[in-house]
Amino acid sequence: MTIDQHVLREFPTRRGCPFDPPAELATIAESQEIVSMAYPDGHTGWLVTSYPLARTILASAAFSTRHELRHSPVPTMLKPTPAPPGAFIGMDPPEHTRYRKPLSQYFTVRRIRQLEPAIERVTTEYLDAMERLGPPADLMQAFALPIPVQVISDILGSGPEFADELQRLRAVTLDPQRPADDVAASVRATHELMGRLVSVKRREPADDLLSRLIADGDLNDQELTGLALMMLIAGHETTAHTIGLSTYFLLQDEDLRRRLTAGPALSDAAVGELLRYLTNVQFVTRTALTDVELGGVLIKKGECCTISLSAANRDARYFPDPNVFAEAGARGSHLAFGHGIHQCIGQNLARAEIRIAISALLRRFPRLRLAADHSHTNTRDAMNTYGLDRLPVVW
Repeated sequence: MTIDQHVLREFPTRRGCPFDPPAELATIAESQEIVSMAYPDGHTGWLVTSYPLARTILASAAFSTRHELRHSPVPTMLKPTPAPPGAFIGMDPPEHTRYRKPLSQYFTVRRIRQLEPAIERVTTEYLDAMERLGPPADLMQAFALPIPVQVISDILGSGPEFADELQRLRAVTLDPQRPADDVAASVRATHELMGRLVSVKRREPADDLLSRLIADGDLNDQELTGLALMMLIAGHETTAHTIGLSTYFLLQDEDLRRRLTAGPALSDAAVGELLRYLTNVQFVTRTALTDVELGGVLIKKGECCTISLSAANRDARYFPDPNVFAEAGARGSHLAFGHGIHQCIGQNLARAEIRIAISALLRRFPRLRLAADHSHTNTRDAMNTYGLDRLPVVW
């Protein structure tokens, strides 16, 4: 990373510690809340590292989340094309509102509490499988990655065969060693599988989310397919890597692990602090729809702002001692799920999955520890979702 004529030449992704944001981000944040930054596609936009500016942009209608306007701060195969029907995270109101509003009622705190027994059942099934196979195990593949897929599959109403196929396809999509053509084929196959699931639910409705959305009659099959696919992608990768990274972090400190798991489950405060401290969605982007003056600079219409969520969640001007894990929970609201109208609709589900999965794991295997070859644990640095490729453990 170099700064030339006040333009940051690349988005910092290299980490000295797997649990801390890149040191370059902290260096930038100490002196500047927003800096000009070059993007891999040649665009020149901005990098935001401060908590207040991040919240301001995320809450402002002057900034767009539309996919066709975005520029990625890291190299990507994705092209800046309009979001497909149903994928409302890449849309602005009113399209965004049309898709999101019908879903909101299904992800309330009350609804997720009703789902907790199902999440516990899924978690227990994977713990049983780990115990049967015995150590060692790759915790990412055996536990962290499959649980969110199974949970969202159950919510959508897919049967075991659909869920198993989704697991296989997502494993290909998230494998950094797979060729780009394999990943693209897996994405297409996942879309087709979701389309078949929508068709099944239209013929044979049941007590599940897709059947209820079909019964409402406001969305066509193409929109329902896109919505289901978006829920799978958004509700899987980030939650899985938070479970994996949180476990990796807790296995480094036996005393902290013992204190956090002294009760029957992790507290909501502890889960919130894991989300703040280990924020694994490294960035979100917004594009200015008009000229905006912010943080002492003029952001011109069409310029893209990359918001470093991990840097904002370590902003010393907002969080006291931000680089210290606060066991009782940090003061203030973290941005791990974003902010504003695009704040993650599945955040209550994600919190429940993280709390239930980690608590059950450490309760079942109190002597869980990193395997001798854990030095081969690779982190996913230059990606939107930071996390672990593998996590070898024994017990």
